[in-house]
Amino acid sequence: MKGPCEVQKNEDQEGEAAATGPQAETLEAKRSCTADSHSALEAEGTHGFGERVMATLYLESCRANSVVPVSCLLRQESASELNLRHRGLGPQGVRALASVLTSNPYIKCLDLRDNGLCGAGAEALADVLRKNSIISDVDLSENQIGAAGLQAICTALALNPTVEKMQLQGNRLEEQAAQHLSALLLHHRGLKSLDLSYNQLNDLAGEILGPAVAENTGLTELNLSWNHLRGLGATAFARGLEANIFLKVLDISHNGFGDSGASAIGDALRVNNVLEELNMRNNRISVSGALKLGLGLQVNQTLRILIDMQVSRECEDLASSMSEILPGLCIKRYTSRRKDWPQASTPSQPASAPIDSGL
Repeated sequence: MKGPCEVQKNEDQEGEAAATGPQAETLEAKRSCTADSHSALEAEGTHGFGERVMATLYLESCRANSVVPVSCLLRQESASELNLRHRGLGPQGVRALASVLTSNPYIKCLDLRDNGLCGAGAEALADVLRKNSIISDVDLSENQIGAAGLQAICTALALNPTVEKMQLQGNRLEEQAAQHLSALLLHHRGLKSLDLSYNQLNDLAGEILGPAVAENTGLTELNLSWNHLRGLGATAFARGLEANIFLKVLDISHNGFGDSGASAIGDALRVNNVLEELNMRNNRISVSGALKLGLGLQVNQTLRILIDMQVSRECEDLASSMSEILPGLCIKRYTSRRKDWPQASTPSQPASAPIDSGL
């Protein structure tokens, strides 16, 4: 059975093939009309943007792309946040939206979570991000954009230093996506927060991302929870953390770091003097691995919050000992998942031995 993104791709290809003769002329006329409205919009200038011009442009674009307009966008006016999550826009809906977003001087926060954008929709939005210098916060979570869509987004962001926060959780990103993420981390210095949780980034992805994290100069918050980082990938990522001098908040919970990964993180904490908050809960770390992590904590002078989950008396005693040695360290224990994390797209954890520790 084909997924929704594959079905959409086939429909797009069939639509392009069918657009010949009079239909092609009609489509070209619609595009020309939209282009004329776009020119009129830009002629208004940022101080006389004109809500009527924006609404007209959007409605024409919706007709050209054969989609139903989103009514709230017509009432957007000069609001700085546009929340269109769970609207079922699809690739065509984003193409229609793109004509307005490209020149909009107001919207700074764009939320398109769970809209079935797929790769084609991500590519349409990438064109917006290449040209728009206002949007700084983008949420594309749960859109199945895949490696191709991610490549388009990362290429656009490399040319746009304005975007500071990007959420890409639950997009089924696998090791093929790691190369694009690596390039993004190496070249985009304006990006401050990146959420890659609930994907399928594995050990090979960790080996690719590690060196990029080491060289990154700007990212202060990174969420890689609920992925499949383990083995050599976890160790490589830890080495990247060791060399990083910007990252302050790191969430690598619900992976498979194990004792070797915990030991590597401990070694990183001996050197890293920037990280302030670390979440390592549910990583298949035994007491032996936790002790090695603790050795790094003894030397580290900057970590203020360590998030774990208590599952054994031994780990409770260990946490108590750490608190005595490091009175400034806050060890948080959680018994429930964050409410804002998605439920449906939760990937299964890598098969491994049962969890027998507090991390």
